[in-house]
Amino acid sequence: MQTRLSPKQVFELCPRFLTHIPALGETPKGVAITAQLRHLVKLRASQLNHCGYCQKMHSDEARNDGEQQARLDVLPAWRELNCFSAEERAALAWTEAVTCISVQQPDDQLYKETLAVFGEQGVVELTALIIEINSWNRIAVSFGFQPEV
Repeated sequence: MQTRLSPKQVFELCPRFLTHIPALGETPKGVAITAQLRHLVKLRASQLNHCGYCQKMHSDEARNDGEQQARLDVLPAWRELNCFSAEERAALAWTEAVTCISVQQPDDQLYKETLAVFGEQGVVELTALIIEINSWNRIAVSFGFQPEV
């Protein structure tokens, strides 16, 4: 894909992207969404949205924060593997459901399972984080942002 506009151009033309979208992902204290979990959520949503720019960014950030490369390598197969915790599995399932909402809406069972792990505030905050990364993915893919590889 050809770059249509650079990130710099997009953010100069619409600077509110840089203030409003990140605010969605600002998790208040007391909510059990760790940095490691944030990275997995952002990377998985970016994989589903085919956003290479964000996949590169979030895998780099995850590794810099101590995430194992082996876990990043197998993230698309998280359902089949036992290297992801129950909390990570719940967050990844909710991430996939919210990201792919146009294909199938999150069902009541998945909501109950996610609620049991995160509580109401946690589910809302997790959803806000998923909305944040989906927004960035849509910007990056729409304008053809290219990662430095």
